[in-house]
Amino acid sequence: MTRAGETMTGTSEVSPGYSPGRTLPLRVEVVRQFRRRRTMVMFGLLLALPWILVVAFALGPAPARPGGFRLSDLATQGGLNFAAFVLSVSASLLLVVAVALFCGDTVASEANWSSLRYLLAAPVPRGRLLRHKLIVALGYSAVAVIALPLMALLAGTVAFGWNDVQLPGTGDVIPAAAVLPRFGIVIGYSLVSQLVVAALAFLLSVSTDSPLGAVGGAVGLVIVSNILQAVEALGGLREFLPTFWNTAWLDALVPELDWSGMVRGAALSVTYAVVLLALAFRRFRSKDVVS
Repeated sequence: MTRAGETMTGTSEVSPGYSPGRTLPLRVEVVRQFRRRRTMVMFGLLLALPWILVVAFALGPAPARPGGFRLSDLATQGGLNFAAFVLSVSASLLLVVAVALFCGDTVASEANWSSLRYLLAAPVPRGRLLRHKLIVALGYSAVAVIALPLMALLAGTVAFGWNDVQLPGTGDVIPAAAVLPRFGIVIGYSLVSQLVVAALAFLLSVSTDSPLGAVGGAVGLVIVSNILQAVEALGGLREFLPTFWNTAWLDALVPELDWSGMVRGAALSVTYAVVLLALAFRRFRSKDVVS
């Protein structure tokens, strides 16, 4: 496979008017990915889920409220409670699938369609192509992670009103005005915690021609990590699992905001993501693209 600016004989020649910085504009990649059917389906599912849960709560019996409150028992107590419940039940699987889909499908699908080599022959520099695909994939992943809790907040407020927040476990009440800024922290931490999934899916995407393999590999990591997390014999080693700190955002919804778990979780997630993305770029720069 020849690189940008090289002829078949190996001599470096640049076509008149060719500028590497103008190839594959970012807006073009944004539109290309937006028009994909999987993008439409995934965002449709994310935006519909809160309303489906509202209907489920409306049709079902009133939740029991024993002495020890659970998040599901308090979901109908107001918009913020409902949004926290929706995030808690979707962060470990649905959002993982969404992020893995956007980041794992982006390069592997091009290889699967045999269009990747034509992009490189355009010629689009490999680093630029990979960088733009990563930016767009992370952008769509961020929109997905943000859209779900915001839609849940809207649906919960419409269905159950704008009330103060009741905390699971103790049943303590915190004014909604005090919790709303913390909800931004919750969403921000959810974004950071998904970086591991995004980075692994992206690494697998540049390593295989199978989009399903890239997406499934990233989702499989989360499943295996959750299983290992339940093995108490591992002791402190469990804190280094990529999913161990995923629910640390609950510490933002307590009377006294606790940053310790979120700081440790964010540091671990960013570290894993940096290493995995570095491997992805190194892998792609030297990969023999034949598909």
